[in-house]
Amino acid sequence: MKRSPTRVRSQSVVLTLAFLLVPFVVQGQGSRAFTPEDALNVRTPRIQDVSEDGRWVATTVQRHRDRLNVDHERFGDPTYVSPSLSEVVVVDTRSGDQRSLFDAPLVARAFAWEPGGSRLAFLAYMADAFRLMVYDAERGDLSEVRLNSDLEIASNSPVVWRPEENTLLVGLRREGWAAEARQAYLDLSVGPIVVQDSEDDFLAWDAVRKRSSEMITVLVSVDAGAVREIVAETSIQDPRFSDDGSFLTYMVAERLRTSYERGEGTEYEIFQLDLSGGEPRSVHPAGERRVRPIWTKAGDAFAYSVQGNVFVRDLAADSAVNLTEEHRTPLSEDDSTKTSFSVMRWRADGEALLISSQKGYHLLDPKSGELDLVYEFQGDEEDRPRLGLQSWSKDGRYLYLSSSARDRWVRGLVRYDLQTRRMEDLVLDDKLYRAWRVSEDGSRIVFTRSDGNRPNQIWVADGSMSDQRQLTDFNPWLRDVQLTRSELVEYLDVDGEKLYGILYYPIDYELGKRYPLVAEIYETFFDNGYNANMNLLTARGWFGFRPSVDLEIGFPGEAWLKGVTTAINKVVDRGLVDGEKLGVHGTSYGGYATNLLITQTDRFAAAVNISGKVNIISFLGDSEKITTRNYSAAEEGQDRIGATLWEQPQKYIAHSAIMFADRINTPLLMLTGEGDWNVPATNQREMYYALRRLGKKVTWVNYMRAGHGAGRAGTVEDFMDHWMRMFEWYGEHFDEPDEPRAKTTTERGGS
Repeated sequence: MKRSPTRVRSQSVVLTLAFLLVPFVVQGQGSRAFTPEDALNVRTPRIQDVSEDGRWVATTVQRHRDRLNVDHERFGDPTYVSPSLSEVVVVDTRSGDQRSLFDAPLVARAFAWEPGGSRLAFLAYMADAFRLMVYDAERGDLSEVRLNSDLEIASNSPVVWRPEENTLLVGLRREGWAAEARQAYLDLSVGPIVVQDSEDDFLAWDAVRKRSSEMITVLVSVDAGAVREIVAETSIQDPRFSDDGSFLTYMVAERLRTSYERGEGTEYEIFQLDLSGGEPRSVHPAGERRVRPIWTKAGDAFAYSVQGNVFVRDLAADSAVNLTEEHRTPLSEDDSTKTSFSVMRWRADGEALLISSQKGYHLLDPKSGELDLVYEFQGDEEDRPRLGLQSWSKDGRYLYLSSSARDRWVRGLVRYDLQTRRMEDLVLDDKLYRAWRVSEDGSRIVFTRSDGNRPNQIWVADGSMSDQRQLTDFNPWLRDVQLTRSELVEYLDVDGEKLYGILYYPIDYELGKRYPLVAEIYETFFDNGYNANMNLLTARGWFGFRPSVDLEIGFPGEAWLKGVTTAINKVVDRGLVDGEKLGVHGTSYGGYATNLLITQTDRFAAAVNISGKVNIISFLGDSEKITTRNYSAAEEGQDRIGATLWEQPQKYIAHSAIMFADRINTPLLMLTGEGDWNVPATNQREMYYALRRLGKKVTWVNYMRAGHGAGRAGTVEDFMDHWMRMFEWYGEHFDEPDEPRAKTTTERGGS
């Protein structure tokens, strides 16, 4: 029996919030300071999709409060849907009208506007299952498409409109999948006996996680809910229809084994499926080298890059063709390095391909292989603005590119005319722009914008950016709150490398007065923008600082001492900061950096390690649910050791703060989450026991309901406790008067 769509009335969005404000010191005239409660309630929009004509914007709006209460112990359970809730709002860029599609935040994902139309399809998690929803923006109606199937929609299902057809592509779980996947998780989590064998193809947790990618690909009739299977259960990626909807192309990523080497262990193959009948045919052979196909709009050809060459595969041909081999000449007479090309985008008609090289942007003719340098880079790479292709006009004339200076806050959108070979600045200023979306005809541009200190809002402009209009104001209450102001700071590290940091001013800043400073460290920082952490610190009357470091493979542990301390010297020398009242903290890799830094300097009055490892050796096998990630991170990833433990054991020792705990004289606060699947609390526990044994000042707070990020990834109560402890920790060691804190948790005793 056919089921008709269930109609759900959409409601006009109500942009009001009720806030419970905690007691706080108010600084300044006529407004109040930013509080942890405010940090929970700031609403941040994210553009999910924009209709082809640029009129309709699908956006999710999320508060930090909506990301709490996760059951972190269920990380790795393929059947668990984390409660990361959002409002779903549709904005009309013509009128500015906004509609909230649900009464309350919920889990929603996979947003897609109908090609050339005004219907939005997406998945919403309701009554313990994902539902296929369609919103008609012209009519203002929201419908659930009830599938004529007992199979459930996969949590990671794609949602793709089929052109010229009233159908959607989605992924379903086969019968019995949920029970099997849940049991596989329980077998590893609770046993009662768990056996792992090196002769198995997969690490046990890899085998469990692999189940998440399994789905049956179907077409669903929007009107009737009829379901037609088109691809049997497999791990499908990037499904897309041809321009006329007659065939489907997709990639299959088949996991073969657990591999410790990048680019190995998974086999990739690209298929084409004629939707009128027949079996899928392979259009790119299976192999462990992953290609990232860039498709023509018609869907009849794709291009990809391999080791500096660009290949084009016309689906009517037998194989891909290397079109750049003859163009890979030395860069200059003085530089024998070969020109290396990468794919950017196809022109709308499919008759030209935009590719890039060290020299600039080129147009490549896919039929003749002729190459034309259409935009030549000027000057050294480190001096010229960063450019990012956002759109290529339908008529093929204009390239729209985001632009950002490397030495100052000058950011925006530029347009390059391929006919006249001239670059035009559409908007370049100190605002922070993100999420550029240019309509198909180039007449409307949608984007997010911040003044650099306040949260993003959604804006729209005409094709020349001459008529910018703000469409949303999701946080009107922030007008009554004092926010920090930011400044870009340039400095040299110990090696003479030019670096940048972002300085955030106390809200009560007075010229000539020196203030405490708290540095939040990680890797590199440049762009500003609303930052809750920095607003909370500056509301206390302290400077906030996010300095950058230059990390060197094989010797990363030196970077923070070389970069963070010289950055702080710069602002101390300017007379802004009291050099005796310095704090430092970081989260995850930043927490690791913090703990390592204080083994090398006594410069700081206090430090906080939030969810950061202290022993890179035990960390290799600590986080079993993320399988081989910690090995790859150390050997060739973020940790930048550049070798295995057995090749360079001394470097693993040198980059483990626990080995030098006796050198730590800085009072250390450690914040962890018991359910942290990334950096288990047991890793930091090593540092607590070591420092206690050595008679050092250390406090360890483990949030039993939290995960990676400690109290910020727990409950509301954990979040408040997390920040109040940090305020008190820094305040105590800056010799500031104590402020009473209501005890909100059962504090864990020491031994």
